[in-house]
Amino acid sequence: MRLCTQKNNFTADMSGAVEIERCDLDVKTNSRKHHTELFGEERLIVRRGQPFTVILHLSPGSKEFTPGGTGFTLIVETGPLPRKESDTKASFTLSDSTSETEWSASATSDPSRKTVSVSIASSPNAPIGLYSLEVDQDGQKTSLGQFILLFNAWCPGDAVHMRSETKRQEYVLAQHGQVYRGTHKRIKGSPWNFGQFEAGILDICLKILDDNPKFVSNADQDCSGRRNPVYVSRVLSAMINSNNDRGVLVGEWGEFSGGVHPGVWIGSGDILRQWAESGPVRYGQCWVFAAVACTVSRALGIPCRVVTNFGSAHDTDANLVIENLYDEDGKRISGGDSVWNFHVWVDSWMTRPDLGQEFDGWQTSDPTPQETSEGVFCCGPAPVKAIKEGELTKKYDAPFIFAEVNADVMDLVQLSNGEFVKFSGSTKSVGRFISTKAVGSDDRHDITHQYKYPEGSKEERQVYEKAQHHNKLQQRGIKLADNMIVGSDFEVFAVLTNNHMKARTCNFLFFARAVGYNGKLGDGCGFASDKVEVPSGEERRLSLKLDYDSYGAAITSDRLIQLSAITVDKQTIDFCKAEKTIVLDEPQLEIKLLGEATLNQKVAAELTLLNPLPEPLQDCSFTIEGVGLTDSKPITAEYNQNEQVFL
Repeated sequence: MRLCTQKNNFTADMSGAVEIERCDLDVKTNSRKHHTELFGEERLIVRRGQPFTVILHLSPGSKEFTPGGTGFTLIVETGPLPRKESDTKASFTLSDSTSETEWSASATSDPSRKTVSVSIASSPNAPIGLYSLEVDQDGQKTSLGQFILLFNAWCPGDAVHMRSETKRQEYVLAQHGQVYRGTHKRIKGSPWNFGQFEAGILDICLKILDDNPKFVSNADQDCSGRRNPVYVSRVLSAMINSNNDRGVLVGEWGEFSGGVHPGVWIGSGDILRQWAESGPVRYGQCWVFAAVACTVSRALGIPCRVVTNFGSAHDTDANLVIENLYDEDGKRISGGDSVWNFHVWVDSWMTRPDLGQEFDGWQTSDPTPQETSEGVFCCGPAPVKAIKEGELTKKYDAPFIFAEVNADVMDLVQLSNGEFVKFSGSTKSVGRFISTKAVGSDDRHDITHQYKYPEGSKEERQVYEKAQHHNKLQQRGIKLADNMIVGSDFEVFAVLTNNHMKARTCNFLFFARAVGYNGKLGDGCGFASDKVEVPSGEERRLSLKLDYDSYGAAITSDRLIQLSAITVDKQTIDFCKAEKTIVLDEPQLEIKLLGEATLNQKVAAELTLLNPLPEPLQDCSFTIEGVGLTDSKPITAEYNQNEQVFL
């Protein structure tokens, strides 16, 4: 298999040069050795720091090639302004063997003297990207073709090297995965088709690098920086969102007209192809941003995993505390801080020579546009080890990421005189069940211990102590019903216990509001209140009936409802609060193959969904996607209630 066959015949006066009829880039063999065969065999794609071989077919009558006697200088170039000073250009002659640390080459001639095999080793620190390859014989240059150079997790000298083959298979080569959403008590994994080896995706990933503002302003410096996975990951963090540039995705958490609802996407390929054709794609939310970033990272050779943090803090004022403000009637006062039910980002594996060996390994990057970093909507990469140890001076954006997993929560009530009084808080509600897909299976792997020490342990950072509730009214929690499926009516209860020595009288308030996964509150969908007297040592319950007629129009596609129970004793200025976010179950989707699946032959699948709502579903469709099954594009079938749907 050849990427290109070129005939470059030299004139007769070139007595010192061999005449090259054509060059065979031996794509099939090189791809297998470089773990790039899934990209296809149309062109040469190799990983840095590892030799690859090209075969030169000599013209009939050409001077014989003799190792050490033929003056070959090989030249590789990348970027629009290749320079040796920027490591975007390298020239090297033939040696007895290749080097593991720099660009080098060796050559052997076959017994027939008709072909020459040239082994070329790239530097493990070379910039990634599209390269040209040519040979110079005493000033006469011949183009041998082009190749794409990627990061190499198999090369010990590469900054992204991983020792474990099973992890390399998972974090570089795996084309499908799981993205976790829900709440910390109801974690739900959804399949995602990364599809980094699908036709055209690698070209789009390289286009993302070429479209980034740093390349536009200084192409030489940007291309040189592509030798460093830290630099590339930071560029991707900015380019996956479109806030400061014409990046891939437009974020939206409210109105989705004019685009695709983020919950509809099930793979990265469709998003990336749309961006390449027509610019920023509408719309994405955190799990979509992260999944697309994972696709691009893996395509470029950077080991990458998608990570979900349950109870994820968004600390806007960088004080590592999430402050929830309420008025005396228990109503929430809007503020900048929030705690998302979950948030999704990516970890990428690499060394950090800029920080020291102790910070090598997983690095967190967050492509969701939340806050600016150095004037740009991007975040990271920051070492996971730095997050765990509280090393907040380590680049990049460690304080923000640290707050996402370890901020304290403080509840404050504003009295009529304007004073704020703390009445509740938590040091344990942020950063729970941090999750990623397990290596080699679809199981959930809990990696909380990689980000933080166990809650309550002596090692864990304590900014504020948890508020004490001795001799006070105490919210004992919110009790839920079973089988809370979308469309059903159900009842929930708030439980209040009096631990005081005397009876207490208070106002008991119970609110239900729709909420997005990012913590943004929607419309109210339930309220109950009562003035209760609670004898010492006893408890009282307040029930709240949630009817589909009330919550159906209020909830978003996240199916989340926030329950808040608050007690107010204005005589003693005693406030208590309990809060819980519930996620309503969705009906199960069943897939049944109609017939036996045979390689390279179509098979029909029947999809079945039981509608749990007390009303017909309108404008329904089924969408499926699978690597190697759907021609790299989702298949969508509209539902007609008079027909069965087969895909």
